[in-house]
Amino acid sequence: MESVERVQHAAPRTAVVWQVLRRELARAGRPLTALDVGGGTGGFAVPLARAGHRVTVVDASPDALAALTRRAADAGVADLIHAVQGDGDQLVGLVPDSSVDLVLCHSLLEVVDDPKHVVEGLATVLRPGGAASVVVANRAAAVLARAINGQIAAASVLIASPTGGDDRLRRRYDIASATALLEAADLRVEEVHGVRVLADLVPGTVAESEGEALQAFELALAGQSPYRDIATQLHLLARRPADAGRAATVLGQVG
Repeated sequence: MESVERVQHAAPRTAVVWQVLRRELARAGRPLTALDVGGGTGGFAVPLARAGHRVTVVDASPDALAALTRRAADAGVADLIHAVQGDGDQLVGLVPDSSVDLVLCHSLLEVVDDPKHVVEGLATVLRPGGAASVVVANRAAAVLARAINGQIAAASVLIASPTGGDDRLRRRYDIASATALLEAADLRVEEVHGVRVLADLVPGTVAESEGEALQAFELALAGQSPYRDIATQLHLLARRPADAGRAATVLGQVG
């Protein structure tokens, strides 16, 4: 088993997400059962499997899952990765209830038909005490990006409505709306960080020549307001309450 420190992707764009995941894995202190919803070709699943964790990837794209299967085989972890074709809103029918220690839902809630239903599915498949790693597009960053590029009208639309815009994303979030979405499914948000605070702003030459420095700077800013609040994405770590299973049993007995 390799440590996640050795197998993780070190790019500044994903550094803070991996930092939070490393802490969660260390907290568990054992191999976990993980689920990556919309995990595509395995950018997170393969490193987790190489660290000894069993990962199911649910994705709607058969091409992405085929690439995942090849990637897992090349990495020698084909036995630890299970590819399932399906949509995020079908999660409860694809994965057993209360069967997952860690669920990843990255860059998905912006594009699904019903994010509330998807988040309820995440909470259902998590074991009591299990954690959800959620990455969403940040509305403030999109507003600033459009304004800087001279798209004032488009920026104004985004300020007025999280569903406004003319690109592939149906919606964007801020910390309050993302937190409310998770908490409505009885997931308790424990941490919020900004992802790509500066990585999307600096020239590519800087990212190449000063990669380590940029990554350190990203990590330093990720948890600090106002820098966190204008990052391209927001990362939330939420947890299903440890007593959720017991509460459900008691309610069933009462009913």
